[in-house]
Amino acid sequence: MQNSIGTNLTMTIFGESHGPYIGAVLDGLPSGILIDMDFLYRDMEKRKASGNISTQRHEDDLPEIVSGLFNGYTTGTPLTILIKNKDPHSKDYEKIRGRLRPGHADYTAFERYSGFQDYRGGGHFSGRLTACITAAGSICKQILYAKGVLVGSHMEQVHDVYDEKFSDDLHILHQQIQKMNQSTFPMLDESKAQEARKRIVSAKEEGDSVGGILETAITGFPAGIGDPIFGSLESLLSSLLYAVPAVKGVSFGLGFDFANQKGSTANDEFYYDQTLCTRTNHNAGINGGISNGMPILIHTCVKPTPSIYKEQRSVDYMTKENVTLQIEGRHDPCILHRARIVVDNIVSFGLLDAWMSKVGRDYFTGERHES
Repeated sequence: MQNSIGTNLTMTIFGESHGPYIGAVLDGLPSGILIDMDFLYRDMEKRKASGNISTQRHEDDLPEIVSGLFNGYTTGTPLTILIKNKDPHSKDYEKIRGRLRPGHADYTAFERYSGFQDYRGGGHFSGRLTACITAAGSICKQILYAKGVLVGSHMEQVHDVYDEKFSDDLHILHQQIQKMNQSTFPMLDESKAQEARKRIVSAKEEGDSVGGILETAITGFPAGIGDPIFGSLESLLSSLLYAVPAVKGVSFGLGFDFANQKGSTANDEFYYDQTLCTRTNHNAGINGGISNGMPILIHTCVKPTPSIYKEQRSVDYMTKENVTLQIEGRHDPCILHRARIVVDNIVSFGLLDAWMSKVGRDYFTGERHES
């Protein structure tokens, strides 16, 4: 069972939705990094449920760092984060045990773990564990920020409501990222944000849910990081993003829109102005699996929350009978606004790991040969 990922820097996730604790371990962090706990708490706030567009399960989500931190600085040993589960309603799941919830991992969990899995709230498959990713990734994002790397996302699409896209102008893009990082409902166009809220509330009133697309931008990330073929920056970041529950699609730059282009319009032409740049950024700051110094742009599709209140047809795994079920409990009609910080922070982990790999190799690399 793979609950750890990374090369020079590794992240391990543990816990279940209704267990006493969930948590994460970051191993491979450099020593002597000052950690801003207020920064970490602000990130956790962005993932919290709030208002009538989120689940009514309210957790404090105050990360407790129990190892790897001393006097506010990383020690270089494994940094362990614990988050206490304080508000589970396990009884909500007793009635439907064995009844396979459409869109969930109930059936595959039975097959994988032979019925020994913790089924309450989805157990280890629950979106609850994204709190661990958020906390661990926040540590990584702080290290990137100190090096001039900015990471941020907005909700490019909520069901049938479309926000404006991030700007191609680097100065404006910086301002947009900073604005979205301070927003609890991150959309660039306020009028579209109001429409999106209405769509979510409408879905909730119908006992249904909606999904959407996040657009993530990374600026200040240096060129030359990543590997060709299997270690490409796209494959690294994609594998991390697909680890986030409900993510069903990831693309970079033009993504599937490349199918509508010709080479003459898809290529990003180079120019030099104090540094090497490209006139367009269709390839999202990555060529040959390696960063080129331009902004990295990622689109992440998040499916509608599978826990809905409408009656659905299913099967009872225990009796093998066809049944109907109606899910009870507390569930999100949309998780997009909460998922954006999870996406930001797991991407930050991947970027830091890749950067550390390059720095390690560079130490042993020979002198640059220009001729």
